[in-house]
Amino acid sequence: MASKLLLFTVFVFDVIAFGLAIAAEQRRSIAKIVEDPGAKTNYCVYDSDISTGLGVGAFLFLLASQILIMVASRCFCCGKPLSPGGSRAWAVVLLITCWVFFLIAEICLLAGSARNAYHTKYRTLLTETPPSCQMLRRGVFAAGAAFIFFTSIVSQFYYVCYSRARESFQSYSKDTGIGMSTYK
Repeated sequence: MASKLLLFTVFVFDVIAFGLAIAAEQRRSIAKIVEDPGAKTNYCVYDSDISTGLGVGAFLFLLASQILIMVASRCFCCGKPLSPGGSRAWAVVLLITCWVFFLIAEICLLAGSARNAYHTKYRTLLTETPPSCQMLRRGVFAAGAAFIFFTSIVSQFYYVCYSRARESFQSYSKDTGIGMSTYK
């Protein structure tokens, strides 16, 4: 039977990661072009950089969640064999899907955090075109949050199917030969 404590812990980690990713999307850095009349230049001023930390936090919580599931299931390849059948087939499909969703979510969160932390120091003269104040596009952290949600669902279904297949395995070591004790 699947460990309810593990499923609850993974669910809590995924909810925290999802919340941090949504908060990171809401608090993305915004740039404003400011004119410095004394130096006769334009430059970019960025507001708070908190979304970078929120994105990294979501990244780490999702990573911890995935590590817990993979350690508990021995990443599907280690440990005793699984019983053939529907549960094992679903566990294989869900494992692959879980890893794909996990990698997409982690890439979105890491790329969003790195891009959000990047601030241009570009200055231009007032007579030239305004500087290019590069900012993170909308939706990068939101995409990460969506894939955190998908990863959460799929990883928990994976663990339940894995647990069912592991529990239903019948060992073949009971009758490995012909009993000769009655023939003396």
